[in-house]
Amino acid sequence: MKTKDNNRYRRLRDFRVPIPVLDEIFSNKKDLKTLNTAWNELKTKGMSGDEIAGEISQLIFRDLDISPEDSPQE
Repeated sequence: MKTKDNNRYRRLRDFRVPIPVLDEIFSNKKDLKTLNTAWNELKTKGMSGDEIAGEISQLIFRDLDISPEDSPQE
């Protein structure tokens, strides 16, 4: 995994995105490209890495209809 991707993985994990979900996103080239495109767009708007991870994690929770409390960490 590239350093940039590894950092993003860890940031999203820190925001309680379930590890199986992260593994799925980061193993699928299309999903990873979508994630990186969104991340880069938010970065150009001046958001910090933590702000971006927070926004993206909320989108993931909403799309999967889960809450951080429902997702145990491994």
